Amino acid sequence: MFVSVLDLRVDAALHRFLEDEALPGSGVDPDAFWTGLSAAVARLEPRRRALLRRREELQDAIDRFHRAQPGPVSNLDAYEAFLRRIGYLVDPPAPFEVTTSGVDPEIATLAGPQLVVPITNARFATNAVNARWGSLYDALYGTDVVDRAGELAPGTGYNAVRGAEVIRRVRALLDEFVPLAGASHADVVGYAVDDAGLVAALDSGEPARLAGPAQFVGYRGDRAAPAALVLRHHGLHLEILIDRGHAIGAADRAGIRDVLLESALTTIMDLEDSVAAVDPVDKVAGYRNWLRLMRGTLAEEVTKDGRTFVRTMNPDRTCTSVSGDAVTLPGRAVLFVRQVGHLMTTDAVTDTSGAPISEGILDAFVTAVGSCHDLRGNGPLRNSRAGSMYAVKPKMHGPDEVALTVDLFALVERAVGLPTGTIKVGIMDEERRTTVNLAACIAAARDRVAFINTGFLDRTGDEIHTSMWAGPVVRKHDMRGERWLAAYEQANVDVGLACGLAGRAQIGKGMWAAPDNLADMLEQKIAHPRSGASTAWVPSPTAATLHAIHYHQVDVSARQAALAAGGPRTKLCDLLALPLGEPGSWSAEERRAELHNNVQSTLGYVVRWVDSGVGCSKVPDLSGTPLMEDRATCRISSQHVANWLRHGIVTADEVEDSLRRMAAVVDAQNAGELGYRPMAPAFDGQAFLAARALLLDGERQPSGYTEPVLHRHRIDAKRGTSTLEPLA
Repeated sequence: MFVSVLDLRVDAALHRFLEDEALPGSGVDPDAFWTGLSAAVARLEPRRRALLRRREELQDAIDRFHRAQPGPVSNLDAYEAFLRRIGYLVDPPAPFEVTTSGVDPEIATLAGPQLVVPITNARFATNAVNARWGSLYDALYGTDVVDRAGELAPGTGYNAVRGAEVIRRVRALLDEFVPLAGASHADVVGYAVDDAGLVAALDSGEPARLAGPAQFVGYRGDRAAPAALVLRHHGLHLEILIDRGHAIGAADRAGIRDVLLESALTTIMDLEDSVAAVDPVDKVAGYRNWLRLMRGTLAEEVTKDGRTFVRTMNPDRTCTSVSGDAVTLPGRAVLFVRQVGHLMTTDAVTDTSGAPISEGILDAFVTAVGSCHDLRGNGPLRNSRAGSMYAVKPKMHGPDEVALTVDLFALVERAVGLPTGTIKVGIMDEERRTTVNLAACIAAARDRVAFINTGFLDRTGDEIHTSMWAGPVVRKHDMRGERWLAAYEQANVDVGLACGLAGRAQIGKGMWAAPDNLADMLEQKIAHPRSGASTAWVPSPTAATLHAIHYHQVDVSARQAALAAGGPRTKLCDLLALPLGEPGSWSAEERRAELHNNVQSTLGYVVRWVDSGVGCSKVPDLSGTPLMEDRATCRISSQHVANWLRHGIVTADEVEDSLRRMAAVVDAQNAGELGYRPMAPAFDGQAFLAARALLLDGERQPSGYTEPVLHRHRIDAKRGTSTLEPLA
């Protein structure tokens, strides 16, 4: 069912949502909204399609270049000259600094973890917005950060030995972040507050004070026996919770029952890679959750430990300063919305010819209406205290595509009555043409950019696809050691700092993809703030609390200043170095293992996407280790197989054989899942066929993206029909 609005045909469910739920109270005139959407489609759709054709033209030219080479590229100067000649590389802009204003401090000046969650899952979304504060005791006790063997094993009840180890570690962190002058928090038997600030009573009978008295923010409860102490370090807050009546506090000399860290400063609510939204019903579910987040009313019924309750969005936190003033601290992460890129279309709205419109255009308009409720104060909670909306735009190829997004956001602002520049843009540096032209991309959005991020997963997929004809790429696990990848991570920070992002915008790094291996994360992910990044992605609220430790251990602002003073660390030739392997060094067993790894990963992800509509999930690898998989990881695996097929490292028959073998493996891994539909032995279900198409026909997919294939098969799975075309 469709409703005709001006020269658009709008799905009835989407139309009802907008007219009955989103637009009322938003301050947006419905006629202005529909007129603006119609005008944006007419004005921008031809330009969007032309930019997609430009992607194909450049890829064809690069393919021809590599096919004409007698072997791998040996002269990077000639390669660079060729890329400039075809317009893949553009002239860098003159030195400039961004002028973005009205950015919340969580994005502009503070450094801390960032969550990314599928917006279609209300439970995940509620947990993520509330992940601004997290229990350090729980994060250590409940994960592998503390040894899980021997006397430290969690067990079925509370393990006091494990608990004591957690408390010891937390006291050590307090000594590191908020030290006492001449004493340790481990020696404290009680805390109080007086007119000079925090007073710690030691077991020696002597008092101690903070080495940095200004770190004390405030307290809750009585001065003589406070219930909470709020402190600050590197701009981040932490709370020491005191309750001698609590089981943990009663056993603690100082009465401490927990320590909370300010954790996920920001969260990206994702309409893109982590969701499987293929029709108007799916889209409305995501839009409705964004609307409720912006109104401060998102809630979800949760059952935990046999108890059912409604989880709502947390209020702000308050305390009292030494002078008696009330201090309010944000209780929730500041939210971005990640919209769909320029490639995909949606039949939720069609134009006069019946053609689906750009999904990204629709996302921009509908999520802006949701944000108007926040910006105009239509709810009990606020997202942006600075009066901005934050939208991440993924998968843009070069500055012309960034300029298209900027012009789209300007049209949206005009339609919904927001001041120019209200909608800030997050640029995902995840496509090769954006990486090598990053300064020009930032310049195209210099007055509204609030975020750049190295999405190394999609970036790897695009690296493989762009260089498909150059030669066989290295094995997947060796990709992290390649010259281009190290240069990419460094150049993103260097370019961002050179363009003046420090103090105005986030510079971010990618996801930790092993959500159950948090001991490794705690050891390794400190590299991200050390790199000068002010944020990095984490897979869960618990991971956010653990990663927050790193931002206390590294002063990111000082690190950025030092890096900016040092100048660029990489050259363009480093970014252009191709990740090609040496096939002669790979044994038959190594080739087979690599193929099985990629095929199993693809099948494990695709079966949940197509059959269950799960866009991001923990998928066990061949060893059984759960890994976070989304469309970006699927893009890598499928493009890797396509590349090895192209160069004869594996054959189509070997891929077909691996598909059947790995389908049985994935079926066994999912055997306990309620409603799971096995792929073997028929091998004719939509999920299996989608994975097969991605692997055997990966070279033909636009930029190597998985979306077109996944969407088509998911739609068929939902409808119980087939509109499949045979592989070429």
